[in-house]
Amino acid sequence: MLNFNINKSKYKNVHFIGIGGISMSGLAKILLNNNYNVTGSDINESKLISKLRKRGAIINIGHEAKNVIGSDLVVYTSAINEQNPEYRYAINNNIPIMDRATLLGELMKEYQDSIAVSGTHGKTTTTGMIASILNDSELKSTILLGGELDSIGGNVKIDGTELLLTEACEYKENFLKFHPSIGIILNIEEDHLDFFKGIEDIKETFRKFIDLIPDSGHIILNGDDENIKSIIPHKQKNIITFGLDASNDYYADNIKYDDKGCPSYDLYINKIFIERIILNVLGKHNIYNSLAAIASTRITNVKIKNIKTGLKLYKGTHRRFEDKGIINNIQIIDDYAHHPTEIKANLSSISKKYNKRWCIFQPHTYTRTKSLLKEFGESFNNADEVIITDIYAAREQDTGLVHSKDLVQELKNNNVNAMYIKNFDEIVDYLEKSVDNGDIIITIGAGDVYKIGDMFKEKIISKK
Repeated sequence: MLNFNINKSKYKNVHFIGIGGISMSGLAKILLNNNYNVTGSDINESKLISKLRKRGAIINIGHEAKNVIGSDLVVYTSAINEQNPEYRYAINNNIPIMDRATLLGELMKEYQDSIAVSGTHGKTTTTGMIASILNDSELKSTILLGGELDSIGGNVKIDGTELLLTEACEYKENFLKFHPSIGIILNIEEDHLDFFKGIEDIKETFRKFIDLIPDSGHIILNGDDENIKSIIPHKQKNIITFGLDASNDYYADNIKYDDKGCPSYDLYINKIFIERIILNVLGKHNIYNSLAAIASTRITNVKIKNIKTGLKLYKGTHRRFEDKGIINNIQIIDDYAHHPTEIKANLSSISKKYNKRWCIFQPHTYTRTKSLLKEFGESFNNADEVIITDIYAAREQDTGLVHSKDLVQELKNNNVNAMYIKNFDEIVDYLEKSVDNGDIIITIGAGDVYKIGDMFKEKIISKK
């Protein structure tokens, strides 16, 4: 049981606005596990909400002021604005409020060690790899994952207070409210430009994240990333670097790929060969992710045999290059990628064995699409056919700033076969007529584009 700083005698009844979110649901589960009364609200039903209800949470669909009545504390996410009726009710009635990141930061203080995984790309995958390693170790850990991992039974695992593992998002500087003893920075690129002014602003935020790590802690950095190199502190820190270059503390050599595109490599630590590492996920980018996972778990004294086994057992979290099955000899994959670098990495890792590579992309937020339009246009060269559907608004409103048709034109300017189709049903109809045996379909985006793969399979099955 935690000696939680959120005093139970004062804050027995905790309400979560947006409780169905991947991180919010995990925090709600931890509070339920510590005998808090948890209520919440969200705009849609989900499997995560169903799981919380089974554990005793009272959850309403739709945001209404009455949902907050009786609450001692209200927790909200960055997606909630001040016009939300539940948020307004809490403010107007002097109910204490706390954002998700602050709650997680307070929670981190309860653990002997805490690992916070940050970076523009790869946070969920790397956290998943670490979770898989910890799952095969004797370390008693609590895991908060930004996706669902079968080996831990979902997005959260609660097993003691030796270690807390969580993702750390830089959006709105949320991760600066954390208290990690081990911080990981996987990479730094331009993103979240609805909040940050540009790359220098983003780098400064990550520099502040490094400063959070106590002198007794460790900061694990991608030593091959130029933006990270520019913010490595001059003052003494326990810095560990990883990468493919032999100048790093942890590096991979003798890299080979199997027929599926999964890498294996020789692991070197301080220029000493340690083990042959075998991965069951695709792509060069996952070598970097695995090196960060190895470095962080070595610090917590996990044995190399457990690290090797945990990485080999890791086959990805849901929505991260997830295998959705094969139907009529057509492979279906889904991925959460929503940044040009992620898309490029995923498409480049697809095996050459497929006859044609179909990509259905749902852009995520108008500001990201507009600010990175040129970069998006250069990210689909490894796809044979690209279908762009409407931009997923998420937290934003459509002001006419940009349209998916603008991205289609960028792709055509880069000699990519691309088209815009608005409706998911129309996309499925088009795929049914156009996709052939031996092709692969990959749906990409952080919204609800994953539904297309399921709809396609259902349509094929219904016609058999």
